[in-house]
Amino acid sequence: MFARIAGVGSFLPGSPVSNDELARRGVDTTDEWIVTRTGIRTRYLAESSCTSSDLAFEASRRALEAAGTSAAEIDLIIVATSTPDYIFPSTACLLQGKLGNVGAMAFDIQAVCSGFVYAMSVAEKFIRSGSHKKALVVGAEVFSRILDWQDRTTCVLFGDGAGAVVLEASETPGILATASHADGSQHNILSVAGQVCGGKVTGDPFLRMDGQAVFKFAVRVLSEVANECCGAAGVASSEIDWLIPHQANIRIIESTAKKLGLSMDKVVVTVDQHGNTSAASVPLALDAAIRDGRIQRGQKLLLEGVGGGFTWGAALLQF
Repeated sequence: MFARIAGVGSFLPGSPVSNDELARRGVDTTDEWIVTRTGIRTRYLAESSCTSSDLAFEASRRALEAAGTSAAEIDLIIVATSTPDYIFPSTACLLQGKLGNVGAMAFDIQAVCSGFVYAMSVAEKFIRSGSHKKALVVGAEVFSRILDWQDRTTCVLFGDGAGAVVLEASETPGILATASHADGSQHNILSVAGQVCGGKVTGDPFLRMDGQAVFKFAVRVLSEVANECCGAAGVASSEIDWLIPHQANIRIIESTAKKLGLSMDKVVVTVDQHGNTSAASVPLALDAAIRDGRIQRGQKLLLEGVGGGFTWGAALLQF
């Protein structure tokens, strides 16, 4: 028994916010500064009343429709998020309630920008074990809530959004291989080191990042895990039809593709449109390329992510 993608959906809140608009809002930056360093031109920022589960619901509704599946048929819900609605219950349970599903196993995964790939890997194991038949896997974030808008090196990079896939049991191969890792000794280069204690926020509640260290670490581990994943499936990197990487920075994406010997013509890039949406970025890019016709059934797709923790992972699919 295998796990295959039956449907994909995504959702971005409100209207795109341009780099120039950020400057008009008081961020000390320019369009040229952001584009040359990151490739980002716009991002989406959720209203204060909009939560990760709200975004997850909209993306999930679209994925279920694409799969021709009702919410009642789902028996596993996994939400990857670093910006949950509550401390508890999980965002997955809140999403479950909004979908009207009762009885499915539901929980969150917190692996920051690698979260969706982690979640896909976990869901695939449940399906291949035979214990579950249809899984809803979601990446949803409202990263704008944890940004220091006075820090132009970080606040211009991130946005809000959600992406979802429906995985179902299949007798034909879908997910061919996965690989996931972490190195907690690198936690300081990207973190939000605050917490709630006694009703007060303690520590630093904003995202902090050592950009140079993250860049070097990301390029190295993304190429390594991609090769590991392809090796496990017996697939050469040259056989990949589409690389769908975490949409963090165009320079990281280009460097990873170069290390894998892939032309940028084979890489799905959406970072210019929605910035870094953390766990949502991979499914957002996947959905965009499916809906515009670039990705076709039968093609081999390599999904990969890297995020705070430090975490990283990849999944090789036969779509």
